[in-house]
Amino acid sequence: MNDHESVALSLDEVASLSRAILSKHGLAADHVEAVARTIVAGERDECASHGVYRLLVCVNTLRSGGVVADAVPVVDDVAPALVRVDAGGGFAQLAFERGLPVLVEKARRNGIAAMGLNHCVHFAALWPEVEAVTAHGLVTLACTPSHAWVAPAGGTRPVFGTNPIAFGWPRPEGSFVFDFATSAVARGEIELHRRAGKPIPYGWGLDADGQPTTDAAAALAGAMLTFGGHKGSALSAMIELIAGPLIGDLTSAESIALDAGAGSSPIGGELILAIDPAGFLGAEAASHIARAEALFDNITSQGARLPSERRFAARARSIADGVRVPHALYADLQRLLD
Repeated sequence: MNDHESVALSLDEVASLSRAILSKHGLAADHVEAVARTIVAGERDECASHGVYRLLVCVNTLRSGGVVADAVPVVDDVAPALVRVDAGGGFAQLAFERGLPVLVEKARRNGIAAMGLNHCVHFAALWPEVEAVTAHGLVTLACTPSHAWVAPAGGTRPVFGTNPIAFGWPRPEGSFVFDFATSAVARGEIELHRRAGKPIPYGWGLDADGQPTTDAAAALAGAMLTFGGHKGSALSAMIELIAGPLIGDLTSAESIALDAGAGSSPIGGELILAIDPAGFLGAEAASHIARAEALFDNITSQGARLPSERRFAARARSIADGVRVPHALYADLQRLLD
């Protein structure tokens, strides 16, 4: 993307733009701050489909009534190693932030703990949440269903959501984090291709007749595909179960049925597991965590890349130099302030 095709913004300007748009469309102040942090994280890490583009998604959800703009999350300490947070139909970010201290305390006390976020609206990546947990020295796993946009392996009709799964491992400096959809690609990537008039690769989606397509609009109207065939399909089914019925929340099919064509972001649950290495290892935890660095060195020494390295390199660039947003997208965002 060259300078003539984009607008330069500092991260502070991204944050200010995000706050202004979210506030303009009625989101309560505490939610604005939590959501804006996630928007900035996506743009900062050069993940275009999870950056300021998601403001369009948030505003559409606010306009359609698909999210409770002033929801007050309720933290429920249900068991020694379990906490649930009822988001009250609000965006997931504030519910996560309210429950995080309880999750960390329980993991510290018991060695392992789980948090279920219920009745929350999802639109973002999971890595900001995973990084927030690993920052406390905890190993983390998170997953969530979405809307039924994805066909199971061998099928042609949507059953699963994009159903991301994310993992975090604390390191002496930073963390090792991966976060990926169990679909072949995030839905936002297909939408960005549609906006740019670009074809998508085969293997991303099917048209409404169940045929493979390179047309982004046709794939959005048809069905997305899982990555890795039956393997991605099985992982997606697992996420439906453990972040849906297991915590008393919706499957992706139930979420999109509740949406009833409004085009709002998915609503449902999220499951987050946190493990304190000291729970297994006691005083030896630090030495064993340090041993993991040999694994990472064996990966990178042969030229392979750790999943989190690209984002962290992008983060350093963005903090120093700011980001660039496509002109067309920036114009769409400015119109949200009219």
